[in-house]
Amino acid sequence: MTDDWRKDRIGSALRGENPTVLRRLTAGFAVIGDVQFLPGYSVLLADEPDVRRLSELPKAKRSAFLSDMDRLGEAVERACSRLDSSFRRVNLEILGNTDPFLHAHVWPRFGWEPRESAGKPVWLYPAERWRDERSALGPQHDALRQAIGAELDGLQGAAE
Repeated sequence: MTDDWRKDRIGSALRGENPTVLRRLTAGFAVIGDVQFLPGYSVLLADEPDVRRLSELPKAKRSAFLSDMDRLGEAVERACSRLDSSFRRVNLEILGNTDPFLHAHVWPRFGWEPRESAGKPVWLYPAERWRDERSALGPQHDALRQAIGAELDGLQGAAE
Protein backbone atom coordinates (compact mmCIF):
# COMPACT_ATOMS: atom_id res chain seq x y z
CA MET A 1 0.00 0.00 0.00
CA THR A 2 1.33 3.43 -0.90
CA ASP A 3 1.14 6.56 1.24
CA ASP A 4 -1.57 8.05 -1.02
CA TRP A 5 -4.00 7.81 1.90
CA ARG A 6 -2.09 10.70 3.53
CA LYS A 7 -3.35 13.07 0.83
CA ASP A 8 -6.98 12.27 1.71
CA ARG A 9 -7.06 10.96 5.25
CA ILE A 10 -10.83 11.10 5.67
CA GLY A 11 -11.70 9.84 2.19
CA SER A 12 -9.25 6.96 2.59
CA ALA A 13 -10.80 6.14 5.98
CA LEU A 14 -14.28 6.14 4.44
CA ARG A 15 -13.01 3.77 1.72
CA GLY A 16 -11.28 1.50 4.26
CA GLU A 17 -7.82 2.40 2.91
CA ASN A 18 -6.36 4.42 5.79
CA PRO A 19 -4.01 2.10 7.73
CA THR A 20 -3.98 4.35 10.81
CA VAL A 21 -7.69 3.82 11.59
CA LEU A 22 -8.20 2.26 14.99
CA ARG A 23 -12.00 2.28 15.02
CA ARG A 24 -15.00 3.82 13.28
CA LEU A 25 -16.85 5.94 15.83
CA THR A 26 -20.22 7.69 15.69
CA ALA A 27 -19.13 10.90 13.95
CA GLY A 28 -15.65 10.04 12.75
CA PHE A 29 -12.61 7.82 12.83
CA ALA A 30 -10.18 7.25 15.68
CA VAL A 31 -6.71 7.03 14.15
CA ILE A 32 -3.26 6.61 15.64
CA GLY A 33 -0.85 9.44 14.84
CA ASP A 34 1.86 9.23 12.20
CA VAL A 35 4.42 10.20 14.82
CA GLN A 36 4.68 8.55 18.20
CA PHE A 37 7.32 10.49 20.13
CA LEU A 38 4.55 10.67 22.73
CA PRO A 39 3.33 7.05 22.47
CA GLY A 40 -0.41 6.85 22.07
CA TYR A 41 -0.84 10.11 20.15
CA SER A 42 -4.14 9.77 18.32
CA VAL A 43 -6.47 11.87 16.20
CA LEU A 44 -10.21 11.93 15.72
CA LEU A 45 -11.10 12.63 12.09
CA ALA A 46 -14.61 13.88 11.33
CA ASP A 47 -16.32 11.61 8.83
CA GLU A 48 -17.32 14.51 6.58
CA PRO A 49 -14.28 15.59 4.49
CA ASP A 50 -15.69 19.00 3.56
CA VAL A 51 -16.36 20.10 7.15
CA ARG A 52 -13.66 22.52 8.26
CA ARG A 53 -14.98 23.69 11.64
CA LEU A 54 -16.90 22.16 14.50
CA SER A 55 -19.53 24.87 14.05
CA GLU A 56 -20.30 23.60 10.53
CA LEU A 57 -21.78 20.39 11.89
CA PRO A 58 -25.46 20.23 12.87
CA LYS A 59 -25.86 20.30 16.67
CA ALA A 60 -26.49 16.55 17.01
CA LYS A 61 -23.46 15.64 14.89
CA ARG A 62 -21.37 18.24 16.74
CA SER A 63 -22.31 16.62 20.06
CA ALA A 64 -21.49 13.19 18.63
CA PHE A 65 -18.06 14.41 17.46
CA LEU A 66 -17.29 15.84 20.91
CA SER A 67 -18.48 12.62 22.53
CA ASP A 68 -16.20 10.65 20.20
CA MET A 69 -13.31 12.94 21.17
CA ASP A 70 -14.04 12.25 24.84
CA ARG A 71 -14.16 8.50 24.18
CA LEU A 72 -10.85 8.51 22.28
CA GLY A 73 -9.24 10.64 25.00
CA GLU A 74 -10.36 8.24 27.70
CA ALA A 75 -9.22 5.22 25.66
CA VAL A 76 -5.75 6.75 25.18
CA GLU A 77 -5.63 7.63 28.88
CA ARG A 78 -6.52 4.10 29.97
CA ALA A 79 -4.17 2.37 27.52
CA CYS A 80 -1.22 4.67 28.20
CA SER A 81 -1.60 4.54 31.98
CA ARG A 82 -1.62 0.75 31.80
CA LEU A 83 1.42 0.55 29.48
CA ASP A 84 3.58 3.32 31.01
CA SER A 85 3.66 4.07 34.74
CA SER A 86 4.90 7.61 34.04
CA PHE A 87 1.72 8.55 32.15
CA ARG A 88 0.32 11.83 33.54
CA ARG A 89 -2.66 12.99 31.48
CA VAL A 90 -4.05 13.61 28.00
CA ASN A 91 -4.35 16.94 26.22
CA LEU A 92 -7.29 17.33 23.83
CA GLU A 93 -7.10 19.92 21.06
CA ILE A 94 -9.18 21.03 18.10
CA LEU A 95 -6.92 23.40 16.20
CA GLY A 96 -7.37 23.48 12.43
CA ASN A 97 -4.39 25.71 11.70
CA THR A 98 -2.73 23.42 9.15
CA ASP A 99 -5.08 20.70 7.93
CA PRO A 100 -8.31 22.08 6.43
CA PHE A 101 -10.61 19.36 7.81
CA LEU A 102 -12.21 18.97 11.23
CA HIS A 103 -10.10 16.83 13.52
CA ALA A 104 -9.12 16.63 17.18
CA HIS A 105 -5.71 15.74 18.62
CA VAL A 106 -5.32 13.49 21.67
CA TRP A 107 -1.84 13.85 23.15
CA PRO A 108 -0.73 11.66 26.06
CA ARG A 109 1.73 13.37 28.37
CA PHE A 110 4.37 11.60 30.46
CA GLY A 111 6.66 12.19 33.42
CA TRP A 112 9.71 11.28 31.31
CA GLU A 113 9.24 14.17 28.86
CA PRO A 114 12.15 16.61 28.67
CA ARG A 115 11.82 19.31 31.28
CA GLU A 116 11.91 22.08 28.66
CA SER A 117 8.89 20.54 26.89
CA ALA A 118 6.80 18.98 29.66
CA GLY A 119 4.75 22.02 30.63
CA LYS A 120 4.30 23.41 27.14
CA PRO A 121 2.04 22.61 24.20
CA VAL A 122 3.24 19.63 22.16
CA TRP A 123 3.57 21.88 19.13
CA LEU A 124 6.60 23.52 20.78
CA TYR A 125 8.62 20.31 20.74
CA PRO A 126 11.73 20.71 18.56
CA ALA A 127 11.13 20.06 14.86
CA GLU A 128 13.57 17.13 14.83
CA ARG A 129 11.28 15.18 17.21
CA TRP A 130 8.52 15.34 14.59
CA ARG A 131 10.81 13.96 11.86
CA ASP A 132 12.73 11.38 13.91
CA GLU A 133 12.40 8.02 12.13
CA ARG A 134 12.57 6.23 15.49
CA SER A 135 9.18 7.68 16.44
CA ALA A 136 7.48 7.14 13.07
CA LEU A 137 4.41 4.94 13.31
CA GLY A 138 5.32 1.35 12.60
CA PRO A 139 4.94 -2.29 13.66
CA GLN A 140 6.61 -1.48 16.99
CA HIS A 141 3.38 0.34 17.88
CA ASP A 142 1.08 -2.63 17.25
CA ALA A 143 0.59 -3.41 20.95
CA LEU A 144 -0.24 0.24 21.63
CA ARG A 145 -2.73 0.26 18.74
CA GLN A 146 -4.37 -2.89 20.07
CA ALA A 147 -4.55 -1.47 23.59
CA ILE A 148 -6.23 1.77 22.47
CA GLY A 149 -8.59 -0.17 20.20
CA ALA A 150 -9.58 -2.50 23.03
CA GLU A 151 -10.27 0.47 25.28
CA LEU A 152 -12.39 2.09 22.57
CA ASP A 153 -14.37 -1.14 22.31
CA GLY A 154 -14.84 -1.34 26.06
CA LEU A 155 -15.96 2.25 26.31
CA GLN A 156 -18.47 1.69 23.51
CA GLY A 157 -20.01 -1.17 25.45
CA ALA A 158 -20.11 0.93 28.63
CA ALA A 159 -21.97 3.71 26.82
CA GLU A 160 -24.74 1.43 25.58
